[in-house]
Amino acid sequence: MYQALTFYHSIFRWLVLASLIFAIYNAYKGYTSKRHFTRTDNAVRHWTATIAHIQLVIGIILYSQSPVIKYFWTNFKDTVHHIDMAFFGVLHIALMLIAIIFITIGSALSKRKPTDNEKFKTMLIWFSISLIIILIAIPWPFSPLANRPYFR
Repeated sequence: MYQALTFYHSIFRWLVLASLIFAIYNAYKGYTSKRHFTRTDNAVRHWTATIAHIQLVIGIILYSQSPVIKYFWTNFKDTVHHIDMAFFGVLHIALMLIAIIFITIGSALSKRKPTDNEKFKTMLIWFSISLIIILIAIPWPFSPLANRPYFR
């Protein structure tokens, strides 16, 4: 089960990034051109948040099943000083939770804004902040904190 979860979590990362980048681009184009917030724009907002939430559920299940995380919490005093262990034990999950919270807030707020331009602006701001946090929290192969391959 652990290997399957790792695989799905790795694949879903790309879906989250693609949907988030597309939603940000869509919000930017809508905001700068002052166009109407259509059903398609609303679907982009909704599906971006949904994909992020699916990834969160996979990540939380993976976190609870991971032998690395179990070892981290069992030997906390020793492992907290190892940056890669601390990254997965605390930093990765904390930053990703914050990013998903920002996506959720941005999605909910933009849905409730009275004008189309405000909807696009709200999505643009909240989703962009989330993307930056996610890019920091992903264990890229070149990351100094912890690294993993692009696909597992």
